[in-house]
Amino acid sequence: MDAVSLIVSIVERGRGVTMEKLYASRQVSLHLQCAGRGTATSEIMDILGLGSSEKDVVFSFATRQTAARLLYDLDSDLRGSTGSSGIVFNLPLSGLNSLTAAVVNFQSEGAKREKGGEVPMEHTENSLILVACSRGSADDVMATAKEHGARGGTVIKARLAGLELLEEAYDTDLKAEREIVAIVVPTDRRASIMEAVNVQHGLRSPAQSVLCSLPIDHIVRLG
Repeated sequence: MDAVSLIVSIVERGRGVTMEKLYASRQVSLHLQCAGRGTATSEIMDILGLGSSEKDVVFSFATRQTAARLLYDLDSDLRGSTGSSGIVFNLPLSGLNSLTAAVVNFQSEGAKREKGGEVPMEHTENSLILVACSRGSADDVMATAKEHGARGGTVIKARLAGLELLEEAYDTDLKAEREIVAIVVPTDRRASIMEAVNVQHGLRSPAQSVLCSLPIDHIVRLG
């Protein structure tokens, strides 16, 4: 089976379904959608013409070649078709359960028959930083990230599970209610941003943050 990617689309609230329908026309139809918010102030959003800070976050599964072709099309033929500002990028996945992978590969074969050929896209030098912090700490985390070169991020509400081992290891009580701050940054800035966030907002701080990063294959900015 072909390698699989996770496509992440962060668009204006209400445009997630539009993205899913657009992707279905490109043989990508397995999605998860959740609500998020942008970290920019309303004044900055107005100045940049970026619309509402409320976001739809769509996670889609496709083979890496299908994902690359979709992002290529979003940056060329489909540019302007989304009706939204935002960002779309894909991340390499190292595993997926067999039935889901079979569906993704079946869709990929359909895309190959329709489009054919390889897509000439270069891999980007960007990374996705994920910071899971206590509810209410996202703005402080983002402020620190911006001081070290980040431009903005998206916040998704979440809940921390499996607290017992972390609480035992750090001898502290952890808050279950979480915000996940997703920040796309140039890879050469990743280490300094993560270090600063960890020092100021790590597990022993009021924010109780857990951090990780992932490599981004390709990225397209919408709008």
